[in-house]
Amino acid sequence: MEKEAENPKKNKFRKEKPWDNETIDHWKIEEFKPEHNSKSLLEESSFATLFPKYREKYLHHVWSHVERSLKEHGIGCQLDLIEGSMTVRTTRKTWDPYIIIKARDMIKLLARSVPFEQATRILEDGVACDIIKIRSLVRNKDRFVRRRQRLLGPGGATLKAIEILTQCYVMIHGNTVSALGPYPGLKQLRFIVESTMKNIHPVYHIKTLMIKRELMKDPALKYESWDRFLPKFKKLNVTQKKKKIKEKKPYTPFPPPQPESKVDKELATGEYFLKDKERRQRKEELRKKRRSEKRKTEREMAYVAPEEPKKKKQKTANDSVDILKLKKKIKQGHQKKMIQKQK
Repeated sequence: MEKEAENPKKNKFRKEKPWDNETIDHWKIEEFKPEHNSKSLLEESSFATLFPKYREKYLHHVWSHVERSLKEHGIGCQLDLIEGSMTVRTTRKTWDPYIIIKARDMIKLLARSVPFEQATRILEDGVACDIIKIRSLVRNKDRFVRRRQRLLGPGGATLKAIEILTQCYVMIHGNTVSALGPYPGLKQLRFIVESTMKNIHPVYHIKTLMIKRELMKDPALKYESWDRFLPKFKKLNVTQKKKKIKEKKPYTPFPPPQPESKVDKELATGEYFLKDKERRQRKEELRKKRRSEKRKTEREMAYVAPEEPKKKKQKTANDSVDILKLKKKIKQGHQKKMIQKQK
């Protein structure tokens, strides 16, 4: 207090701020209303996206609802079934400058098989979307299919657990994962999906998120580290097949010798100059010769003596019995007999 009295100039502009207290949440995003931007936008912005042919029937059926939901925000839209594209654009009635980006994300989600009921949630404040491309994370197609199946789980149980914990809607379709929800949830979801593609099971992340969810309820642990509560999973070193290392041959600038053709072989043996009848006779002779050799070997096998079974060495008394222990035992028995006689 004495210091404040000494330096009155310092407190000259230090007045109480009624708008700055603990009850006010400074991080809260206020809703953007038409009153905040009474004038229309200067330039027209538009975005277009293509959609696959199998979505044509569904989009044609739902498009009237899409137009109605975008009209509330002053956004115009168009469905072109000939080109297979959807377009959104700003109008004179558009008052929110960021709503066109939200509308672009909405048509992107509709093109990626997300139902209309979920896609319209993107127009709300605090809701965003994320499209994760997973095909490029795994090279082998069979391995990719197995890892993608892990995200779904048996009967979609794993996917449902991820949706509840992250508070996001997840759509696994083809080579992408489409997600819709709050920003922290999308961040967690991207980490789970990418780690699953890197051969880390999503169950481990689900366990961690469940523990974190319970710890958030305790206000005493607000400013403490949660590392001691979280599970630590060890990596198992799985034995992998060793690749055969091919021995490198010494380098030679000359090409390898050309293999002999069928004609060259026939010329060397003299078969090339024979007639068709003579060739057949030679082939028949060779066949008969092979048969006779095979029969001869079969006959000779009958006279070959079978291998005698090897006799196992019988253990002698000296090998199995310990002589010192035996002597000691006999001596003890002899002493007992002597004691009994004396009695």
